[in-house]
Order: sequence, then structure tokens, then C-alpha cells
Amino acid sequence: MEKEALYYEKLGNKKVQCHLCPWECKLTEGKFGVCRGKRNVEGRLYAVNYAKAVSVAMDPIEKKPLYHFHPGSQILSSGPNSCNLRCDHCQNWNISQTVSPTELVTPENLVSLALKHNSVGIAYTYTEPLMWFEYVLETAKLARSKKLVNVLVTNGYINTEPLLELLPLIDALNIDVKSMSQDFYKKVCKGKLEVVLKTVELLIEHKRHVELTYLIIPGLNDSDEELLKFVTWVADLNQLIPVHFSRYFPAYKADLPPTPVETMKKAYQIARTNLKYVYTGNINIPGTSDTYCPECKKVLISRSGYSIDVSGIEDMKCRNCKTPVDIIMTDDG
Repeated sequence: MEKEALYYEKLGNKKVQCHLCPWECKLTEGKFGVCRGKRNVEGRLYAVNYAKAVSVAMDPIEKKPLYHFHPGSQILSSGPNSCNLRCDHCQNWNISQTVSPTELVTPENLVSLALKHNSVGIAYTYTEPLMWFEYVLETAKLARSKKLVNVLVTNGYINTEPLLELLPLIDALNIDVKSMSQDFYKKVCKGKLEVVLKTVELLIEHKRHVELTYLIIPGLNDSDEELLKFVTWVADLNQLIPVHFSRYFPAYKADLPPTPVETMKKAYQIARTNLKYVYTGNINIPGTSDTYCPECKKVLISRSGYSIDVSGIEDMKCRNCKTPVDIIMTDDG
């Protein structure tokens, strides 16, 4: 199943140019874009990844990770065999960086599965769902009509026009900010830092629920200076944005040793001085997965793996000091 792409132009002589992401791929007949999800077929650009999923599974929403959006819920998750970045350390390289088996899942199929399994909604995740644009757009419209939420877990590497078209259908996003260094993005990810920062800023401007993930890689993006630069940028946007520091492990083309525990602790402490909600992932550091009231510092939500306890919240307020919580709860109407 293929569908003509939405964001492209014909250049003549059966050449086309894609305008979905900053790569702006110019393709002669038969050629694929960088993402491998778009192909020039007889002078037209087609989304050849349309409705082709590498995986479909029910996940805890905390796995995305989203800690402030329907905590404790399960969400149907799926993604394409596509990505428009080339990160040397890609943790899902076998389904994003190489050709991987897929199964046909129409928008109707995916929404029906979500309803069947009592999912809170659909998460477009695992690889790079923005390169599944046509499919996500149609599925998200159908999901919204069935009162399901739509979640994106993405690298944020997309042009402004398609992002703004999709945004009204998206309820929450987790964005990977991989570094605050343009040099890092260029060498390690083959992308541009300013594009990702602009995406996040647009999401905040349009009042989407946003959480950020920063994978800490030893010697590449873990200096005190860069961590502080990241935290300051987030704080200037909104101190209430949840930030997840994730521990790196060797994968794909990256063979550096795993991030030291002390580095993870350092990042957590640096961020806590400027941000209200900071977490660590891919590592067990007691207390750093819990959500604390920004006023009285009591635990609002405690987490052990994907098990959670929300007993610190009552009537959408801190049970202890009655401060309203910055969390979208499943039963809050």
C-alpha cells in the first residue's frame, strides 16, 4: 500500500523534491529519500512506507517516556521502518537505519486495535514517526474522532509547514534533544541543531504537552557547560517542562562505554537547580524517577520500573500542600 506524498514539488524531467524535512531531497525516478520512506515513482513522490509498521504493541506510557501525561496508562504503539537522522549511537538501529520487515496496518486497523485493548490512545514511536507523515496524519484524525489521544516520540527534525498541519491532532510529544552543539548534530547525527530547537519552541508556543529526552554520551555531550546550556534553554522556555536524562549504552556504530552513574547524578543535580521536573532513565538511581511537588517537595508520583503510585495527588493537587499539579491525569475529564 502506497500513497502519494503531501509535501513535495515536481521539478520537471520526472524529478521531484520532498519538502517534509530539512533534507529537502531531490530525487530522480526510482530513487528513495534519506528517510527511505519516500520514493520517486514515475515523476511523483510516494510515501512507500504508508501503513507499514515495524512493530505494534501495548506499552506503558512511561516507556515513551511521558511521566506527566496520563500516568499509569497503557498506549498502543507503532512506528515505520524510517528515520531521517543517522545517529552513530542509534538504540533502535535495526528497525530505523536498515531495511526491516514490516506488516500492513491501516489507520482503521490501528485505531480498532487501540479501542479493543482499552488504550488511552496511539503513540507513533520506535523509529521516526514524522517520516510516516501521511499515515500519522490520517490515523491521528481517525483516533481523535474516537476520543483517543495521539502521542509522538520524535527527533523533531521536520519542516515548519507540515509540523503545523499535524500539530492540532497531537496531544503530547517527547522530543529527543541530542546535544546543544551544532558540531555534534552534524558529525554524530547528520542533522542540524537549530531545526530541533525550533520544533520544540513551536510546540511550546502552541501549548502542546512536551517532555524532553537527552541521551548522555560520555565525552560527546556530557560536559557541565553543555548540560547547563541545555537546562538553561529549557528553563527559558518553561521551568515546568519535564526533562528525562537517559543513560547511553554502546549500540550501532558507537562503542564508547556506558555513561557513568556519577555523570547521570551530576546531570540530575545540574537540572534540578533550574527545572521543576527532572528524571533519569536506563538506570536505577533511587528517587530520580519520582515526581516531586515543586512547592513542598513531597512525592507526587513514585515509580518503580513501570509501576507507579500516584497517592501524592488528590483532586489534581498535591495531597500535602494543595498546590495544583502539572500533570494530565487519565480521569481528569
